[in-house]
Amino acid sequence: MAQNLSSFVEIQALSDFTMHNLPYGIFSETPDGNKRVGVAIGDLVLDLAALETHGLLQLNENIRYFNQPTLNKFIDSGKANWQKVRQTLQSLLSADNPTLRDNTELRQQAFFKQNTVTLHLPLQVPGYTDFYSSKEHATNVGTMFRDPKNALLPNWSELPVGYNGRASSVIVSGKDIIRPSGQIKLPNEDRPIFSATRKLDFELETAFVVGKATELGQPIAIEDAWDHIFGMVLLNDWS
Repeated sequence: MAQNLSSFVEIQALSDFTMHNLPYGIFSETPDGNKRVGVAIGDLVLDLAALETHGLLQLNENIRYFNQPTLNKFIDSGKANWQKVRQTLQSLLSADNPTLRDNTELRQQAFFKQNTVTLHLPLQVPGYTDFYSSKEHATNVGTMFRDPKNALLPNWSELPVGYNGRASSVIVSGKDIIRPSGQIKLPNEDRPIFSATRKLDFELETAFVVGKATELGQPIAIEDAWDHIFGMVLLNDWS
């Protein structure tokens, strides 16, 4: 039987957070409060730690996946659990399911207005690989480091260029960013000076969260990619 994807939660017509899109995040009721996993639904946050405590999201009786300050433990549990939780949440939020709909006490514990909570970086990022997937961006960066005539290397269109980024530089939206410093050679100076960089290339990117580990030297076939990809986020990157 097809699941009813109409929710008892009031959702505005133009909301990004419907039953078809329940994005995970880490939130707390106060900036220094207990961080835990939630999902967005309409203009609310649904507290998965509260559902877990009440036995509605039990993946393992010995492990608490959602009363955690990051999503890493849940992501590490694998694709089968990702799918199970998604289906369970859609069922619990369904207009036809009385479990959460008719439990006033639990709803008061589990739902929070998004504009009253603090959101945090949802992941502990152990590694970060950046890919040149935009010709325009690669041209901008190549122009900065070389010259416009040789902005792209001859094999750029033949090779997916990827390189390790600094994982510790991944921060949550809204946090101040310090402009990096280094050596700059000004046109009218004989020697370089140490200064904050004067050229930045801003990029709006999509970032994929890889949640299934592999062994060193173990390739991943393209048809197996979704066994490893937990989800995706928007990333504002700059060079």
